[in-house]
Order: sequence, then C-alpha cells, then structure tokens
Amino acid sequence: MPVVVVESPAKAKTINKYLGPGYTVLASYGHVRDLPPKDGSVLPDDDFSMKWEVAADSKKHIKAIADALKTDDELILATDPDREGEAISWHLQEALASSIKKGKKVSRVAFNAITKPAILAAMEKPRDVDTALVEAYLARRALDYLVGFNLSPVLWRKLPGARSAGRVQSVVLRLVVEREMEIEAFNPREYWSVTATLLTPRGQQIEARLTVLGGKKLDKFDLATVAAAELAVSAIDKRDFSVKSVEAKPATRNPFPPFMTSTLQQEASRKFGMGSKATMAAAQRLYEAGHITYMRTDGIDMAPEAITAARAAIKDIYGANYVPDSPRIYKNKAKNAQEAHECIRPTVLSATPEQLKITDSDQRRLYDLIWKRTIASQMASARLERTTVDFASADAQVELRATGQVVQFDGFLRVYDEGRDDDDGEDSARLPQVMQGEPVTRAKDARRPDYVKGAEFGTPPDRATNMVLGQDGASLALQHHTQPPPRYTEATLIKRMEELGIGRPSTYTSIVTTIQDREYVTKDKNRLIPSDKGRLVTAFLTNFFRRYVEYDFTADLEAELDDVSAGDRAWKDVLARFWRDFSASIGETSDLRISEVLDKLDDFLAPHLYPLRADGSDPRSCPTCGSGRLHLKTARSGGAFIGCGNYPECRYTRPISVSADDPAAALDGKVLGTDDFGVEVTLRTGRFGPYVQKGEATADVPKPPRASLPKGWAADQLTYERALELLSLPRQIGPHPEDGEMIEAALGRFGPYVKHGKVYANLADAEEVFTIGMNRAVEVLAQKAARGAARGAAAEPLRSLGEHPDGGEMQVMPGRYGPYIKWGKVNATLPKETTPEEITAEQAIELVNAKAVKKPARKTAAKPKAETAKKPAAKKAPAKKAAAAKPAAKKKAAPKKAAADDALTE
Repeated sequence: MPVVVVESPAKAKTINKYLGPGYTVLASYGHVRDLPPKDGSVLPDDDFSMKWEVAADSKKHIKAIADALKTDDELILATDPDREGEAISWHLQEALASSIKKGKKVSRVAFNAITKPAILAAMEKPRDVDTALVEAYLARRALDYLVGFNLSPVLWRKLPGARSAGRVQSVVLRLVVEREMEIEAFNPREYWSVTATLLTPRGQQIEARLTVLGGKKLDKFDLATVAAAELAVSAIDKRDFSVKSVEAKPATRNPFPPFMTSTLQQEASRKFGMGSKATMAAAQRLYEAGHITYMRTDGIDMAPEAITAARAAIKDIYGANYVPDSPRIYKNKAKNAQEAHECIRPTVLSATPEQLKITDSDQRRLYDLIWKRTIASQMASARLERTTVDFASADAQVELRATGQVVQFDGFLRVYDEGRDDDDGEDSARLPQVMQGEPVTRAKDARRPDYVKGAEFGTPPDRATNMVLGQDGASLALQHHTQPPPRYTEATLIKRMEELGIGRPSTYTSIVTTIQDREYVTKDKNRLIPSDKGRLVTAFLTNFFRRYVEYDFTADLEAELDDVSAGDRAWKDVLARFWRDFSASIGETSDLRISEVLDKLDDFLAPHLYPLRADGSDPRSCPTCGSGRLHLKTARSGGAFIGCGNYPECRYTRPISVSADDPAAALDGKVLGTDDFGVEVTLRTGRFGPYVQKGEATADVPKPPRASLPKGWAADQLTYERALELLSLPRQIGPHPEDGEMIEAALGRFGPYVKHGKVYANLADAEEVFTIGMNRAVEVLAQKAARGAARGAAAEPLRSLGEHPDGGEMQVMPGRYGPYIKWGKVNATLPKETTPEEITAEQAIELVNAKAVKKPARKTAAKPKAETAKKPAAKKAPAKKAAAAKPAAKKKAAPKKAAADDALTE
C-alpha cells in the first residue's frame, strides 16, 4: 500500500477520500527540517554546506511516516506544486533516508487542484524531486540566513534598539519609509475648478465644467487663486451659451484577467478590507477543501478545459450573447513572472457561490470573488457610448464641456468590475438630449445648495474661502489642493513589490507581516506607517549597506534565483558572488563608531527630525536653553531620541517623532508652580510621554522627583495641585486592620494599584489612587487574594470546537491575555479580530497546527543530529554519511532570536 505524504491533515483527509483504501495518506505538517537558529548553520568556507535539523514537533510526524513505510514499499511525495512544496518533498526524502534506502520506490507527484480528476491524473505521472527547484530553495535559504545572521548583529552593535534586518524585508521597509518621506516633503499646490449648471430647451439640467477662458484652453493650474476663480465665474455670468458640438463615440471595456496571488490580495483588500494574511489563510482553506486551484502563483493563464467549462457556464447562466466568439488567452506582463502555475480559479466552474454554501464568511466572500473574476475573464466585452458636449459663448471667449457615458451592453460588467485604489473621476452619467446650435440658459440657483452645504467662511465672514458662487447661483468655483501620494496598504505594497520584481507569491504575505511584527511599521486604518525604529533601520542600511537595499539589486538577485529554478544557473555561483561582496561590506563597518553612525543618520533624517518651525527660527536650536543644538541620541535601554547638545547642563529631550512645533513639545518645560522653597514644578515631555518634575538635576541631586502622567490625563490641562499629588505618590492609606502593615496606593507600570506587603491589586481608575479609603482598599486586596487562591482551579471552556483530525478535543478557553484555543498541550491565541463565537473548526485547526510547528523543543531534549545539505540527485540512493567536518573555530555567543527569525524569512 503506497504511502502518500502531503503538508496538512485537512489536505490529507480530502486526498485519502479520493484515492480510496489502497493508499495511506499522512501529513508532514509543513516543513520538517530547517537550519538551526545559530551561527554555523551555513558555512561559506565549506562550499556553502548547510546543516539541517528536524524540528522537535516534526519528529513524531517523521516517525509516523517511517512506521508506515515498514510495511509499504512505495513513498509518494504529494506536496504543493511550488518551490516550497518541492523543498518539503526533498526534506522528507532526506529525513526518511534510513527508511527508504532498502529498495523502496520514491516518487513525486504535483497537482494544481485538490479534485479527484486532478489527483488521479497526477498519480499517473510520477516524477523525481525537481533538482533545480530544490537548489533555488537552498540558495534562498542560504542567502536569507547569511543576511540575517551577519547583518542583524551589526544593527545591534551600531544602532541600539534595532531588532534585525532581512534580505527582502529591509528593501520593502525602505519602500514604506520612502513613501512617508515623500508625503512629508510634499508641498500642496492650490488650484480651482469651475462648473456651471445649464438648462436645455427641453427643461433638463446638464452640468458642464469650464474648459476655455479668454479664448485659451485651461490647464489644471491656470486658475491658481480665488481672484482668478472669481474672474472665471464672472465671465460665465455675463455670457449666454449655445451647443457648439455633440460628439458620441463607441467604446469597449475588456474584462480583467483571472487572479494570481498579488491581484487576489489587492482586490480582497479593496472590496473587503482583508489583510494579505487573512486573504491567504482563507484561500488556503478553500484550496484544501478542493474549491479552488493552488493559491500561490504568479501565472494568469487558464487550463484549456477550464476555459471550455467557463464558456459553458456563461452560456448556461447568462446566455449565448455573453460568450465571446473566441476564448480569451491571458499572459503575464509582470517583471520576472515565472508562469509556473495556472491562475487562481474555481476547480468546478459551474459551482456557483450559492451552490457551495460555504459557512465561513471569509471563505465565502473570497470564493464569490474568485468565481466572479474567473467567469468574467471569459465573458464578452462591455460596449459603451461616450458623449462629449461643448457649449460656447457667442464671442468664443468661454467654453464649457459636459461628458457622460452610457452602457449599451454590459457584457462582463454584469458579473464583476474591479475595485480601484483611487477614484479616476470617470463620468458615467447619461447626458440629456441636446442638438448642435441649440441655445442653453444658466439654471438659476442650481448650485446654491452645494455652496450652502460646503462653503467655509473666513474674513470677511460673509465671503467663503473655498468656493465662489455666481450671481445667479448657476455657476460654482471650487478650491482644490494637490494631494501627496497615499500611504501603502498591504495590497498596494504587494502590488509595488510585484512591479519591482521583489519577492515572490509564496513570500509576499510573510514579508509584509514581518515588518509589522518587528515594529518597524504600524497599521492605521489599513495604511502602513513607518515607526521611528523603522526609519532608523532604513537610514542605517541606506547609508552603510546601500547596495543591498536597492530595488534593482534585489530584483536582479530574484531573477538569478529564477534562473536557478529553471536550471540555467548554478546555485553556489550565485551564493559565492553575493557572499564575496556582502562579507566585505560587513567587514567595513567593524571600525564604525556609534557617534559616526548617529551623525550620518542625523543628516539623513534631518527633514523629518527637524521640520521648519512656524516662527522661522532654527529648527535645531534647543527650545529649553536656547543655545544648545539638537542631536539624535541613543538610550542605554535601546531606541533613539532627540536631545540637547548642552547635556548635562540642559536635559531637554523629546521623541524623534515629535517636532518642536508639536503641541506636546510646546508644553515641555512649562512651569506649573513654585513651592514654598522656590523650587519649580514643571511639565516635561520625555521618550515615554509627559511627566512632571520637581526642581532641576544637579550634581548633588542627579535624579530629581518625577512622576509620569497616568493614561487619560491631558497634559495641557494639568494643574500645579494635580502635579503635587502625582509627586506625592505612593500615598499611604493606613495600617491594615489584620496585621498593621501599611497599605499604599500608587501608579505603576501597569496602571493604578493598592499594595499590602507583597500583594498588589489593580484599580480601575487612576483617580482612585488619590481617593480610595481603607474599607475599599481592604476589599480590593481581599478580592485579589481570593482570585489568587482560585487560580489553580481549572477554567471552564467558552466553547467546544470538536475533534482535531489527529485526535483530541479543541476548546476555546478564557485567558488572562484574551481567549485562546486549547488542544492537548498546545495553546493558540485567537487573532484580535476573531471572537470565540466566530472561530470555526477549520480556523482552529490551522491555528493550533501553526502553533505546534513553532513550539520550541524542551531544553532537556537531546540535540538533534545536524545533517549536511547535499545537492539533490534524481532517484539516487542516499549517499553514505560524509566524514565528520573539522571542528569550527570558537565563535561569539549565538545571535538573539530576532536574527534567527529573520534568517527564516525574506
């Protein structure tokens, strides 16, 4: 009985159903081996030999496969049809070498969809593991490891507070940072547009925009001031108009190609607001359920049988007139497109979203999107008529234009239209009937409601600053300002990565997720904003490792790896060329002093760190002492801030993301009052927010009394009395009635609390610190003690999610930091956007499986034997173990886990 190995238990269950009882289908649960997260896993001086180890949680899966092979003579590797899938098959073959060396048959099969016909067809075409794809994988893993484990320590030493750097993630971070710098450097430009509402002889209104003034065609910025707009409105008011010309042109709109990975993520973001990670998770489940084809692809071509099925479905559902005369064939135009896979499409084109009845909301929405896009891609074009009407004054000095369009045949638009990241302003309104030479009149007061609704008044109060209304209310001028480029969303960032040839479908999501996990980028209203830490890392790499964050260099390296995949380039040659130059660049930074680094970064980030002040003063002068210059500095605890060069005489500091003109910075140093001894109490702004301070630092008192403002307290409303209350903490409430030990109330790192001995009990509100009495304090402390005693009691599950495919019940449990899924000894936290009521069994399986894979081995476990990577050979018996390598020279302590994590991702 052949043993078939796939990645996931859900996939194994579906395939086992299709293959029948003659096969044993087991899951590997993803990758089974990886490079140990420590120095020496890739050895450039030993011909880039790589040492692999089996993950602790993968041992039981390897054992299950090995046990099955004791009674079965054939191993079929049926992992995903991409580079990562090929790599998993190779790792399985290597890890199972002792079980398959006794004449057992090993083969590799690949299928693009988990359907019975696709799987049975794949079983008829077994092959060997693709050597070229595995070598491309080995090259990528080696590159990512070498960058992560060599560049990250440089960051730690030269840029305190930085976490890590990755080969591709650093380049993507640069995209986000540079877009933010574009936005900050942007200078808006004012311009005005003028429209008028006209009345046709048949009494219908038509809106037209001003296109010619003074006999000259207007450009966008010709009306640059309110004075110019007033003159334009006046010119319309003084003239009568007639129809100069009417032009109707036929037009067509062609359907969009079917989805590939990047376009699916973009459209799911536009239409549903789904992040790339959520999109790919839902697509993975649809693929494993057999509903769609493989979802990590950069191909948009469709199998001939799928095209035939789509055309048949279109005819059945929408009619023969929606089927074009010939099938539509799509080819990818993206840079470095591999054309390795088919597009993302439904496996059964006739299966409409309504027929499948998918229960999970994300999967249901995503399948509906994929089905509509696929069907629409093979439908007839939409036919439109676009009409342009020009109106002119008798003296030809003023002209107005109205545009509109009407859909004569909707074609593919009946099913689907792609969303847009930015409105293109296309006018889709139908125009009323007019004829050349007909007179038109101004529609009195037609624009007055718009004026009343949107006008903003200044000085004089009866004159709007952003609008000009014509005397008869028929014409209206609107003020506009050019807008900076928008911040990236995850979807538009992935689109830009694809355009530049950076990353690949299998890595887009992990790259975008990593820069957020590292806290280099934050997300606000679905837009990506670089943090101060992210800016500093980009500035450092741009100044000292510029070549390795250049877009073309990264794209060219990706192209070389694609050549390796195609068998056109030797993978170790790629590594050797990269390592020769990269190791030299690392060596050049060894003598750099932190002060040199800070000076470079200070200059590079100056427009962001020291923006121009409203009063025109020097943006780098210290607002406290007036004589010192502001500089970028690093804290002992990590991170960076702006401080005065006159330290320690002047102790002014502020976060690097706050300018001197910021209201928070304006409060820095504000004197709140003076005590009876003449000591000032001041409000300060520090790296961790506002705080109050009594007195100044001196040689005798280097750390004067300070207290941070509690969360929710407005710094601009703080009084001297409230500041004294903060500085007086901790507040003594009185001796405990049972043992006489003092009870205190104070503000701590985690908020307000009361303390009795070693017992700390949180308070709900900071105000309670100043008002809580003895009875309430004793009650709160008693409640805390009772909770501590009950902590050992088992918590009741919030919900049962049924059995895991590997056995054992999955339950949603309440936790201190939020609900989580418990499966045996594995605990997986629920995503923030998912409630215990919404989580499905399929989502739970994915979460606990991912957590199980990441779970570290116990410290007491024996160290896994390292294995040296060999160039994969087609269907050859495993080679004998190589002679033990010479012991490596002693190295420094292994880098922290952040570098390990970065070495595992692009």
